[in-house]
Amino acid sequence: MRTVTDDLGARVDLPDRIARIVSLVPSLTESIAVTEPGALVAATQWCTYPPDLDVERVRGTKNPDVRRIVELRPDVVLANQEENRRIDVERLRAAGVPVWVTAIESVPDALRSLRQIFVAALGWGEPEWLGQCRPQWQRHEAARLRVAIPIWRNPWMVVGPRTFAGDLCRRLGLLNVFADDAPERYPRVDAAAIAERRPDVVLLPDEPYAFSAADGPDAFPGLPCALIDGRALTWYGPSLLTARARIDAAIASPITAG
Repeated sequence: MRTVTDDLGARVDLPDRIARIVSLVPSLTESIAVTEPGALVAATQWCTYPPDLDVERVRGTKNPDVRRIVELRPDVVLANQEENRRIDVERLRAAGVPVWVTAIESVPDALRSLRQIFVAALGWGEPEWLGQCRPQWQRHEAARLRVAIPIWRNPWMVVGPRTFAGDLCRRLGLLNVFADDAPERYPRVDAAAIAERRPDVVLLPDEPYAFSAADGPDAFPGLPCALIDGRALTWYGPSLLTARARIDAAIASPITAG
């Protein structure tokens, strides 16, 4: 048995060998499944990558089946401060289940946190894909476009300051027009307020809200809108290897409502 410290400073007692993992975070589920798929025993219904992922589902990120997770007797449960509820983490820990919580507000946070999981928590060493991601995201592109990034509709919510998605876009030269709207990380606005910022392009990801050609661009007549793979914009893990190319391709082919 060893004691390690997660992103929030919590001391987590873990066995020397980690062989059973429950992940409550889609990004981390993909990271584990790509690296050591046999160790993943359960994940949430929102964990959709890899596409052939075949593990037990323990409901969603906000309502995990705590009782079932305890029954599975995982060596560790992976959670995230933003995506998962504190009460669920506390219930799992009270039942004797080790929970490792990540806290991520930027690309460097993500790369550091992932290394900490694989090296310190799991004891597996840094995976090859993580080493390949690091040099890709150390460089910053010159500023080229001003963007707005809605993540929800009715009510409208946008990516604000101190967010992973906002930092990722900044590194691609995409300047978030709501980046300085502190203290809210995801401000509630309306479509008119978004349009008033006059972004060069509105980025419409397909998650958490499923924006599409028929649902999203209609709110911004005359403004170019790029339909973005939400995984490229908001997931950290192996998706970072292709995120840059996928976002650039979407921006290169925007659509504009009449």
